[in-house]
Amino acid sequence: MAKATKAKVDDYRSLDNEALNEKISDDELRLKKTKFSHAVNPIENPLSIKAQRRAIARLKTEQRKRALGL
Repeated sequence: MAKATKAKVDDYRSLDNEALNEKISDDELRLKKTKFSHAVNPIENPLSIKAQRRAIARLKTEQRKRALGL
């Protein structure tokens, strides 16, 4: 795992459950808006969509870990 990714994961772990849920919903909304704007007018860096999807996946993974008590 890259150092930058490790730092992001540590940041996600420091969030409480409510803040984590809020961040997930905000990021999902931002991803939808980015996808829509890309469909209408191609964005400058299409790899940002991939990065956003992965960030949401990391957040949901942390959320699931907490639900399972790991």
